[in-house]
Amino acid sequence: MEKFIIKSYTIKPSKIYKLAISLIFMERIEKMKVGILGATGMVGQKYISLLEGHPWFKVTYVAASQNSAGKTYQEAVKGRWHMTGEIPRGIENLIVENANDVSRSLENCEFVFSALEMKKEETAKLEEEYAKQNIPVVSNTSAHRWTNDVPMLIPEINPKHIDIIPFQKKNRNFDKGFIVVKPNCSIQSFMTPIYALMKEGYNIQEIDIVTQQALSGAGHPGVSSLDILDNRIPYISGEEEKTEREPLKILGEISNGTIINREGLEIYSQCNRDNVTDGHTACVKLKFSGNNPSLENIIDIWKNFKALPQELELPFAPKHPIIYREELDRPQPKLDRDSEDGMAVSVGRLRIAKDKILFIGLSHNTIRGAAGGGILNAELLYTQGYFKF
Repeated sequence: MEKFIIKSYTIKPSKIYKLAISLIFMERIEKMKVGILGATGMVGQKYISLLEGHPWFKVTYVAASQNSAGKTYQEAVKGRWHMTGEIPRGIENLIVENANDVSRSLENCEFVFSALEMKKEETAKLEEEYAKQNIPVVSNTSAHRWTNDVPMLIPEINPKHIDIIPFQKKNRNFDKGFIVVKPNCSIQSFMTPIYALMKEGYNIQEIDIVTQQALSGAGHPGVSSLDILDNRIPYISGEEEKTEREPLKILGEISNGTIINREGLEIYSQCNRDNVTDGHTACVKLKFSGNNPSLENIIDIWKNFKALPQELELPFAPKHPIIYREELDRPQPKLDRDSEDGMAVSVGRLRIAKDKILFIGLSHNTIRGAAGGGILNAELLYTQGYFKF
């Protein structure tokens, strides 16, 4: 049974989307028990690193392939722990379970982050099995991004898409379990700045994007050093399709128990792999229907943009989701990827070229674009009561 301490607070005037009032007054003593699927991989390691000291969640269960099962976590990642710093205390001696054995998770965690590195069909089936067994799945994988009753979340943009979860449960006979996914890491670098303009009523009809994506996005061992040194590779399998399609679902609406993609928006992309460790960059051109907003107006919108995660003061929510850089040579991966603990989008090089608005966006692909984004999704679900059983 959960235990709570009652605290008193001075209540500010209600703001739009202000939800989960009970959580403002109560602080949970016992943290939620969290599992990591694919815990020994790069994204799984990032989840474990970022969750150290989290105020609501505690990692109590780690699972990976059969090859790692039965080992302690420290043994399983020996020689391939790629995070800065040591394995967090308390994690090193957890026994790695076989991710395919769903029953092992039932008494050891209340929900899981999925960072599985399996074939797409196998991942989709396994995530569904966890949900069937009453374990909610907050996924980093692409397996269910195009499942029409599974929300693909960027909490600053489409938090209301979690309203489809009851439909998902009904469609799939889930009881307490469900599946929520985050989008591809590269689109985080431009989606929030674009949405901020749409939110203010500006109609964007065309987006042209060129991404320059960091090496860590390819996982480990990733791209051969002989291929990437002194080089840029103008192809990443599947990236252009994801870049062009996923924003349409995120900007879509729920209708009759399914998510309908946004219509009337054309997106074109070219995706490159660059010799940068972390930080995905997007060079963006926007074509508006009607008059372009002024540059001053755009900057003002970006600087003042706030959304539900900021209203709720979620632990992983950046205070400033969009950071505008006035310098002519910014944003840069080395200088800007860690802004707001890696959870903000940095933008700059804003200008007008004929009938289009141009800018450059940058975000940290393994934090905002991967594990940090997944944690923010879980925090949103937590405040909205989806983890209360």
